[in-house]
Parts: sequence; structure tokens; C-alpha cells
Amino acid sequence: MTTHRFADVPDPLFADAEAEARWRDRFTAPRVSLPGWADDAPDRSLYLSNSSGVWEIYAWDRAADAHRKVTDRPNGTSHSALSPDGETIWWFADTDGDEFGVWVTESFAPSGEDAAPAVDGVSAGYPAGLEIGHSVIAVGTSTDDGTTVHVSVDGAPARVVYEHANDGGLAAMSKDETLLAVAHSEHGDNRHTALRVIRVDGSTVAEKWDGPGLGLDAIAFSPVRGDNRVLVSHERRGREELLVWDVVADTEVEVPVDLPGEITADWFPAADSLLIAHTYQARNTLHRLDLASGTLTTLDTPHGTVGSAGVRPDGAVEYSWSSAERPGVVRVLTAGGEDRVLLEAPGHRAAPSVALTDVFVGEVHALVARPAGSGDEPLPTVFHLHGGPHSSDEDRFSAYRAVWLDAGFAVVHVNYRGSTGYGSAWRDAIEGRPGLTELEDVAAVHDWAVSSGFADAARCVVNGASWGGYLSLLALGTQPERWAVGVAGVPVADYLAAYEDEMEPLRAFDRALFGGSPDEVPDRYRTSSPLTYVDAVRAPVLVLAGENDPRCPIRQIDNYLDRLAERGADYEVYRYDAGHGSLVVAETIRQTAAEVSFVQRSLK
Repeated sequence: MTTHRFADVPDPLFADAEAEARWRDRFTAPRVSLPGWADDAPDRSLYLSNSSGVWEIYAWDRAADAHRKVTDRPNGTSHSALSPDGETIWWFADTDGDEFGVWVTESFAPSGEDAAPAVDGVSAGYPAGLEIGHSVIAVGTSTDDGTTVHVSVDGAPARVVYEHANDGGLAAMSKDETLLAVAHSEHGDNRHTALRVIRVDGSTVAEKWDGPGLGLDAIAFSPVRGDNRVLVSHERRGREELLVWDVVADTEVEVPVDLPGEITADWFPAADSLLIAHTYQARNTLHRLDLASGTLTTLDTPHGTVGSAGVRPDGAVEYSWSSAERPGVVRVLTAGGEDRVLLEAPGHRAAPSVALTDVFVGEVHALVARPAGSGDEPLPTVFHLHGGPHSSDEDRFSAYRAVWLDAGFAVVHVNYRGSTGYGSAWRDAIEGRPGLTELEDVAAVHDWAVSSGFADAARCVVNGASWGGYLSLLALGTQPERWAVGVAGVPVADYLAAYEDEMEPLRAFDRALFGGSPDEVPDRYRTSSPLTYVDAVRAPVLVLAGENDPRCPIRQIDNYLDRLAERGADYEVYRYDAGHGSLVVAETIRQTAAEVSFVQRSLK
């Protein structure tokens, strides 16, 4: 067995005590997610917070303004829900971040009893949707055998109402608890799903599929009992748009919204209006759309990024928000027009950072930042590539970005082809040639950064996590002349081995992305695999890997590291006992310190 060189974790990272405290405080500053609430007891809410040093679930009784920590697990908890009456908390119990487990329940009010498995008859799996009614519970699970939806009525043992070998998931349940919407890929493409609405006995009510390359997603059924319309996202005109589908009559009405970019939405409580979340050029705005008149009203939110939003029974809009300069906060825009902070965890606030600037290189949108007070000279520059790939970098606060700026690096984010927010064609342009397509866009932005004097050509760093880590390793092997150092967190490193070991939903994603399995299109996988180019890597590289990662499993990373070791390459590895990332704040700090220190040492 190869003995690898493990990364150092410096303490302190900065010699200056004030700078050291500032960067750590940004990570340890208590944060909260947007709270959800019980449909029939809206004063009862759940949210996530890192207040204890680990991301866990918290219950909030708004009437009493009382908060309590619900879960307490070594590697944190991230999935939760409330029963409609607000009496029962549901949370997903996996093992050390492996994402494989079962839903458990406990009382909203402290009872002293341990959480117990929620539904009799549902085996462990990866979560694939949960709908909780007064009498009907529907649970979606994914395993290597495919997707299954179980239904339990009035507490009886669950029975299977949907199962298929292809990837899918439970998307929504009607308010009267008679209908379920399932997003599926029975046609073979889980990147562009079709919809099926079934009764709770499993019989089919309606089907909708827009054809190859056109996805549909069921956002939510109408919140009005007896109104069995479902709000659907479609992409018939090359971007995310909306329609309302009456599933019983099997008729639909498209919902035009005259805004550039892409949109998603949710219902207002009376189902007469929609809350529109609009994404354009890495920022978000919120709007109210009256369905009868088509009137679109812009809601007054600050400039930046809305992470999530929801409408309360009284019409107030609660939303999470941040910008590159200002740390995240949960706000409420009341029905009367007042905008104020809704929820803050007790403790210190994160120090602000610097703004992002937009750069367009051809069609490629990049977001860039330089350290506060820096001059115009070329700087060592971190090209931080986002994960996904179907995600994007936005104008949001990042303690991670801020530490690089504090260390004297410029930062570049690239919304390469494959990113969301720029239309379907841009998102799908990587099909059949993933990895190399994205890196063409990264190269174009790198050329701009060097030629404009923004970046020092001799001190350019490529880094990222998940898909961004994959792209970083691929860049080091296919563009070795561009990069002085590389950092890859939880990456795909050996695509053939990754396919063998990863969770089935990701194998389905890969088949859709590559146009088949490795047995069917082996050359495509080899061409897009970092391992193919490992012998061309000449820059020092740090790889971070989770022992329990079901998405980018450890064996395929070890294959890549072994090849680096055989060559005597300059590399280090950081391994940790969790999954695809960590919910433990101290662990995130250690990883960040290891990354910055490795790059500083490598650049001397």
C-alpha cells in the first residue's frame, strides 16, 4: 500500500493576530438557514444552524420565542421536516455523512425520548423525497436497485406505490393527500425528468413529458385543499419557466414572466399569486405575480443573492440573503412592506469582505475580486471553480473566498458552460464531453486575467470541490502550462472507478451526461478522466477526501494519488472522517487552513 504525504494544518495561518482572528471568526460566526414551518401551526418552525460548532437542526416556537437544538451528532444533520400539525419533527439519520439512512421522528416539544424510525416498512436508502400529511406519509428512497416510493396511511406499515430501476424521486403531494407527483427518468435521462401523478394507491392519474432534452419538475401542488393544480418548471424555450398543470383535467396554462434569465416560483397561500425568484447574471430578485391579471410586482430586497424564500400564511415573505460584501441573514418582508431581520443566532457577526466585479469574456460570465487596498499590479490568483456542475457562483458571502483575499490573493469565479442560470443550452453544452468543455471557458477567463494584468501568470492556482475538484485535477493534467498549484476537494479523479463505486443517482447522472455507461462509451469516460492525464501534472497538488463519500468515493481518489506517488510528484493529501464535505465548523477551518498553507508554501 502506498504511503502518501499528508497535508500540514498550520496554527496560526496568519502571523498577524488580528487577521488570524478575523478569518476564523468568519467561519465560526453563528449562521441560520431560512426556517420552515408547520402548515397548520405556523408558529412552529425548524432551521439549521452552526451555533454549536456543528450544523444541526433547531426548533423554534415563534409564539414563545423559544429555540432548542434538536439533533446532536458528531458529523451533523442537514435534512428535516415538520408534520402539518407541528407536533412531530422528522430528520434524516445517516452514518457519518454517507447520506444513506432512514427518516426518524421525535416530538417538537422536548420529551426526553430518543428519535425512532418514522415509517414501518421503509428500508434504508438515499433520500429521494418526503411528503408528510395528516394521514398520508410518502417516502422516496434511492438504492442501487433504483427508486422506490412508499406510502403509509394512518400509521399502517408502508406499501410500495412506485418503483423503477431508473433514477427518480417524490416531488410533491396534493393538499387533500390523494395525489403524488413523481419526477422520473424512465426514458433514461435523469438530467431532464418527466412527471407522473399517481394516486396514493399507486394508480396513474396523468403523465407529462416534453421530450428528449427537455426537463420538467413539479415544484408544489396548490396550497388550497381540493385545488389539485401543480406548479411545474419547464424549459421549452431554452430557459427555466413556469406552467400550472391541472392534473385531473390534464390541462395546462403556461405562466409567462417578462424577465431575463431564469425563474422558479412557489405559491402564495390563496393560490392566486406566485412568489417568483428570478436569477440573472449571478444575482436574484423576488417578485409577486398575480395569476389572474398577469401583474408582476417587484419586492424590495437588497442587491445580492437570495438563497431561498417562502410565503407565510399572512402573506409575509421570508428569505435568506447575502452579498459578497455582507454576511448572510434571514429577513422578512411583511405584508405591509416592512423589511427587517427575522432571525439571527446569538453570538458574534462575521466581518464583511469585498465586493465581486462582473467580467464577461465572450459569453462566459466571471466574478472577480481583489484584496481590499491592493493596487493594480498582477496578483497571485485563485481560480475557484464551483461544483455541480449544474450550479453557479453568485454574488453571495463566502468565508472561504474571504480568507484567500485576506491572504493577498485575487479570486476568480467562472460560470463555465454547464452552469445554471444562463439557459438550457449553456447548461447542457457539456453533454458528451464533460470536463474539457468547461476548461475551455476557464482557459478563456485565465487568458483575460493574465493579459489584462489582473493575475500574475506565474502564480495562478486552480481549485474547487466536488465537480470543481474534478475540474481542478483535469486542468492540472490538460493545461499544465497555466497552473502553478492545484487544490482539489472531494474530486472525481478516476472516472471509471468513480462510476463503479458512486451512489446510483450519480451513475444515472453520468449516463445522461456522457451518453451511456463506461461499458457503452468507454472512450468518453477515459477522455474526461483526470487519471488519463496524471503523468502530465507538473504543479504541486493538494487533494482533500472524505472517507465516507458516496459521491466521489475514496478508492478512485487513492488510484490517482498512487499514480502521483509512483511518479514522485509533488502532492499532499488531507483525509477526514465524513462524507462529501463536512458539517463540522472546526473541520472546515482545518481544511481551509491546509489549503491556503499548501498554496503559500508551493508558491514560496
